[in-house]
Amino acid sequence: MRVRIKVLLFLVLHLVSVCISAKQIGVKSLAFLTTENQNKLIFDLTESAKHRVYVTDKPARLVIDINNAQLAKSISHPNLINPLFARVTTLTVNDTDLRVMIDLKAAVNAKEFSLKSNNVANQLIVELNSKSTTKLDKSSNLSFDKEKKNQRPPFIIAIDSGHGGNDPGARGVAGTEEKDVTFQISKKLEAFVNAQQGMRAVMVRTGDYYVGLRERMKIAREAKAELFISIHADAVQDTLIRGASVYTLSTNGASSEAARWLADSENASDMVGVSLHDKEDDLASTLFDLTQKDTREESVVLANQVLKSFINISPLHKDTVQKAGFMVLKSPDIPSILVETAFISNPSEEQNLLSQTFQTKIAKAIFKGLYAYFEKMNKGNNRLAGG
Repeated sequence: MRVRIKVLLFLVLHLVSVCISAKQIGVKSLAFLTTENQNKLIFDLTESAKHRVYVTDKPARLVIDINNAQLAKSISHPNLINPLFARVTTLTVNDTDLRVMIDLKAAVNAKEFSLKSNNVANQLIVELNSKSTTKLDKSSNLSFDKEKKNQRPPFIIAIDSGHGGNDPGARGVAGTEEKDVTFQISKKLEAFVNAQQGMRAVMVRTGDYYVGLRERMKIAREAKAELFISIHADAVQDTLIRGASVYTLSTNGASSEAARWLADSENASDMVGVSLHDKEDDLASTLFDLTQKDTREESVVLANQVLKSFINISPLHKDTVQKAGFMVLKSPDIPSILVETAFISNPSEEQNLLSQTFQTKIAKAIFKGLYAYFEKMNKGNNRLAGG
């Protein structure tokens, strides 16, 4: 009898859950519109919804909570050259509500900007308006004073030259050191990136000195990098092996890093934008996993674009993106790849790595992959902000 009651209770709760889910408001799309002094988000909904909007400082993030709602389909990220809005993350709160978190490329000062929202014809419109003479420069980041107005756009790419200083990395048969050729290729890549409107490169190391692996990740984060590319030259005992390959973080590597970050709830809270001190461990883990999963997916997209660009430049050692637990790939919130440009242990490729022409070809191939990723993320979003 008790078993039957439990079964009936389970079925009733399940039906109630299904009914509630069936009545949930659907979020069909999200558009980003930017003018000189206004930033507007437009959510298309199946019906009007109760909601709450607010901004966090660390990290700078716009948060929209929509009551009794769920995604009807995946929503778009903002245009990569949008001067204010960056990546979008979503999660379910209290089993029924939808939280949309939009990273901001600059802190929003309440004295300078006003935040408001309203429902109009099954649309939720969120506006971030300038309250003063502060203007949004379309070719740069959000400007809060005259000194910042002419800054370059904020789409920043961290370029990490492998090894350095007392860590030479791999050595070729002729004595070529990995740290030297990776730095030379990195400098050429830096030039390509900086020559492109809307992009800026940050060198993780700017000379021949050693930088710790976690310090490399920290430098990228402090520079507010949106992509991280680590450049290396592989080596094995078999001197006949050659070719380029591209790596992203393995599942095991991601899991171990998640555990490390979650052990420090303050750091994890800063990343996901929500205090985790009063949250259950499972919820904290879920919030973190959502951010990390999004980062890993973007890393694979970037890696595939870079790998494709190598096809006509250099032979491939592996024709698919590889996965490994490299420390420098473990930033939970920055899409990261590691490029093995060639095998320095192969005499022919060692000579290529010393060639300025070959170094330029490799740097250009990586840049072409970067730009293809840039275009892919923007495709179909030309009507959106900054497009």
